[in-house]
Amino acid sequence: MDYQLQRMKVLCAGIFSMMLALGIARFAYTPLLPLMQAQAGLGLAEGGWLAAINYVGYLTGALTAASISDLVLKDRLYRIGMVVAVVSTLMMALTDDFWVWALSRYIAGLSSAASMLLCTGLILNWLIRHHQRPELGIHFAGLGLGIAGCALVVGLMSPALDWRAQWYVFAAIGCVLMVPALAWLPAPDRSAVTTTGAPMQDSPPSTVFLRLLMAAYFCAGVGYVISATFIVAIVNRLPGQEGHGSWIFMVIGLTAAPTCIVWDLVARRTGELNALLLAALMQIVGILLPVTVGGVLGTLAGAVLFGGTFLGMVSLVLTMAGRYYPTRPAKMMGRMTISYGMAQILGPAVTGWLGATFGSYAAGLYVAAATVALGALLLMVLKVVERRDALTTRVAPPVAGAGG
Repeated sequence: MDYQLQRMKVLCAGIFSMMLALGIARFAYTPLLPLMQAQAGLGLAEGGWLAAINYVGYLTGALTAASISDLVLKDRLYRIGMVVAVVSTLMMALTDDFWVWALSRYIAGLSSAASMLLCTGLILNWLIRHHQRPELGIHFAGLGLGIAGCALVVGLMSPALDWRAQWYVFAAIGCVLMVPALAWLPAPDRSAVTTTGAPMQDSPPSTVFLRLLMAAYFCAGVGYVISATFIVAIVNRLPGQEGHGSWIFMVIGLTAAPTCIVWDLVARRTGELNALLLAALMQIVGILLPVTVGGVLGTLAGAVLFGGTFLGMVSLVLTMAGRYYPTRPAKMMGRMTISYGMAQILGPAVTGWLGATFGSYAAGLYVAAATVALGALLLMVLKVVERRDALTTRVAPPVAGAGG
């Protein structure tokens, strides 16, 4: 069997699932938000609540993924999630009722978790089982491509189609993406050994390390969700930037797609924590540039820095989950995503309130930058904890029957 060919098909299944469940079902909302506000009467606060409701669904999906150990059940739920992604997209076009939109955003969040956690866990399990490098940069490129694709489609369609027609188009595109997302991911293998018969053993981190990483990931979630959800609306309201928001969003996606692979290479040389710290520091600058420097160059530079870091951070953390839990990577992924998901509920709600209070979402970017800075401090503490844990492991006496 040609494992390299099968590897590419498995990774492409992940790419298409990301483009569908996160690119379309989740992030088509971002470039369409200003259009829905102008044409469908969606208010600033309501726009924030719909984004928050999406992450309630995402968090629900994360809790479900963390509680399931059966790979076959995970595979089944993943496939249901891809169908739900298309249905939730279609629902947005069928009505202008806020509560139906809220239901759509909730089940879209469930489908996002199916791709981000269930599909990612299944792919990591397959890679480790087949002795492939357990890195997710290629897989997560699908999210960047989905973001860029949504922005491009909205930018091209907006002169001719209203908000409702564009949701119909996205539902049709989703039907096409669903085919390879389902067909190219093989049924999971539940055996406890790799293809060569080597045992697959978990080596979980210390409790302190895990809790600090969850806190740092929460901070990353706040920085990510505020910028990713509201950047189009924010840019469109900046002086001289009217109408540029969708194109800035496309730049974010185009930058995010290849940089996941770059962060894999950085982590190989520096370790995951150093790579995460570097990404956090770069992201702080990227978040602030549109509102501090402004202008086309400042906004573009901010988009490149933000796009080049936020998805890399997600990929690095979930790759760590696969390294610690090769037999059940979704266990740690679920816990990490619960932390990230809580941030994604809080961030849009706070930003929506700030938008209603001050008449603009821009204040949310300062909140996002400050929170990511706190996360960077936590990552510095994590480096100390990691060294301490490594030293403890080296000096501890061997335990009979312990895994390597």
